[in-house]
Amino acid sequence: MVRTRKERKAANDIKLAHPDRTGVPTEDTLLKLAQDRNLFEQAERRKGKIEEDDSSDEDDEVLISPTADRIMEAILWSASLSMLHFTLDVLVQHQYAITIIWPQIIIRTMQAFAVFLVLIYVLHAHASVQTILPGLPARFQSPLRQAIFFLASICSGCYLIHISNKYGYLAVMKQSPSLGCIWVWSVIELNLTPAVLSLAIAGGFFYQGGYTLKAPY
Repeated sequence: MVRTRKERKAANDIKLAHPDRTGVPTEDTLLKLAQDRNLFEQAERRKGKIEEDDSSDEDDEVLISPTADRIMEAILWSASLSMLHFTLDVLVQHQYAITIIWPQIIIRTMQAFAVFLVLIYVLHAHASVQTILPGLPARFQSPLRQAIFFLASICSGCYLIHISNKYGYLAVMKQSPSLGCIWVWSVIELNLTPAVLSLAIAGGFFYQGGYTLKAPY
């Protein structure tokens, strides 16, 4: 907006000066209002109360021992593998058109759960217990565990391929669910490189042996 000559002259007549910093404020400041109402003390009391509540909540929490945590983890893994065993058992019987007897399948699943619970408790790596073979130096514990699962993956995978093509249906129905679970569990426990290598060996065994995916009946 363009100002006129008269407005510019009036603005030039206004004298510039610093504000008066020596006078006492006529109104209460925010700091004085907070002090008068004890807001700072109330905030400190509230903060202390919150910290006490947090500490009491931490004390009320139930601490789980490493052994109990290891058992619970083993139960979780065993339950997952048992469900896989149940599924494979049903599928293999359905593949051979066998009448499914559910009580027998449930019994075999419970037996598999018990076996997996022991194996997982002993072999599965846990944060509290990394020792798989007492007396062996700590730096060799993990490689030993990986070697065990690597051999288990190769043996279970290759043997499952072999019996599925060469054995009768009774042997396949009896052994394939457990072998399939061990194979899957071993691959999961392995690091990426040995897991891929074990699967490649099983694939080479399948290709070199002339096996097929068709059911042998």
